[in-house]
Amino acid sequence: MSRLILFNKPYDVLCQFTDSDGRKTLADYIPVHEVYAAGRLDKDSEGLVLLTGDGKLQSRIAHPKHKLWKTYWVQVEGVPDTEAIKQLTSGVRLKDGMTKPARVKVIEQPAMIWSRNPPIRFRKNIPDSWLELSIREGKNRQVRRMTAAIGHPTLRLIRYSIGNLTIKNLAPGEWCEVSSEELSLN
Repeated sequence: MSRLILFNKPYDVLCQFTDSDGRKTLADYIPVHEVYAAGRLDKDSEGLVLLTGDGKLQSRIAHPKHKLWKTYWVQVEGVPDTEAIKQLTSGVRLKDGMTKPARVKVIEQPAMIWSRNPPIRFRKNIPDSWLELSIREGKNRQVRRMTAAIGHPTLRLIRYSIGNLTIKNLAPGEWCEVSSEELSLN
């Protein structure tokens, strides 16, 4: 049985175990050796990171060819209209090609959202809104580039789930270990 760790990565933490510049890394939160992130989240993104020492499982989770859904809660500038949502669900043209269609819906701010330090900038004259956006690929900074391409830049990005695993019971900085059999790879 492969070791599988769920971690709710806080904002401003690197998705690696070492950093020569002294920035916060996974090692500041996870005292487990010989596990590695299966996919990454940028320093300015938050939420679910899965870690394992099993290379095959790591590839199965992270590689887009396996088409594992990853769901994000995305706070965007403005309120996307029907046409903007349709663009996301049809695929968005980025500099490195078309994205695959996403699953998208406008949602209320999720109840379990924690405050962030530093907080998101508030602009009195520009509203913001939340999207639940699921993708099956992982281009560099893809979700941020998709929302920018439709005219609604990302203000905050939280990965809620990978496959059927979620951060539902994990506060930022918390982790737990689960059986690899708990991850549905369908």
